[in-house]
Amino acid sequence: MQHGFLCFRAEQMMIVAGDYKVNIFEGTEQYAKPRILVIHPLYNRSTNNADIMLIKLRAPMVLNKYVSLAPLPRQGTGVAEGHVCRVSGWGYNSLEGGQVPVTLRTVTVPIVSTARCNSSDSFNGNITANMICAGYNTGGKDACKGDSGGPLVCDRRVYGVVSWGNGCGDAKFPGVYTAVSRFRRWIDQTIYGSYLRCFKPWK
Repeated sequence: MQHGFLCFRAEQMMIVAGDYKVNIFEGTEQYAKPRILVIHPLYNRSTNNADIMLIKLRAPMVLNKYVSLAPLPRQGTGVAEGHVCRVSGWGYNSLEGGQVPVTLRTVTVPIVSTARCNSSDSFNGNITANMICAGYNTGGKDACKGDSGGPLVCDRRVYGVVSWGNGCGDAKFPGVYTAVSRFRRWIDQTIYGSYLRCFKPWK
């Protein structure tokens, strides 16, 4: 541990880029093993605050028409209530579970104000400044179990990361996402700054 960062080994993990159907090899996939995982030092498992992690790959992915970079927002840049964003993932279609979709799925959801998300009718004060809520007043469309870590894209930038919720598609409980703009400075410092000393090769 250095500079308050926790560094984790991930020998069993494989990072895949350029995938669409998880049960079929399409020839567009690229694979890389992680060198190290860096969890944010303020991450709280009980509250899900600062629910964000960086992965340093052993080798870079090759950018092409199937694999491209996802721009991030500037530090502290917010998204207005009602702004429609897109979330993607291979998670369950409903809380009841069933079979996990093999094809990447996506849905658009509007941003919900922190005030409404924190109301007594909803999450009752459990939404921190490091979180974004998104969902419809009528429910029905949402990220779900298995989508955690997926991107919430607004204006072609990753403003959120699927974090937690109460059920899936519940009208009273929008999906909760880590607010990426709150961590942009930490991301840049970790990637480009002295915190790289945290990334120690392992066998």
